[in-house]
Amino acid sequence: MVIEQKEEGLSVLLEGELGHHEALSALRSLEDAISQQSPSRMELDFSGVSFMDSSGIALVVQSARQMRVIGGSLTVRGVSRQAMRVFDAAGIPKIVRFVGKEEKR
Repeated sequence: MVIEQKEEGLSVLLEGELGHHEALSALRSLEDAISQQSPSRMELDFSGVSFMDSSGIALVVQSARQMRVIGGSLTVRGVSRQAMRVFDAAGIPKIVRFVGKEEKR
């Protein structure tokens, strides 16, 4: 995972597999970055994710919750077709903004 502070907020590139252990580690890192930097926006880029289970949903939902607490917003991009089906089935696009999904579907 690569976290970068940019003018528009935090940019987070997720890479590799996003299973239970990886999601917990990523969530801890994101919690730290959010609490230290209080960004108004954060973008999670899933383009480097090769595998995701339901832990990816938990990561997105918890990140969105944290951003709302500080008055910020979350955007998710670069989601694979398979992962987007998981997010759609869970209703996550109703609570989090996804961009670029039309390219991946």
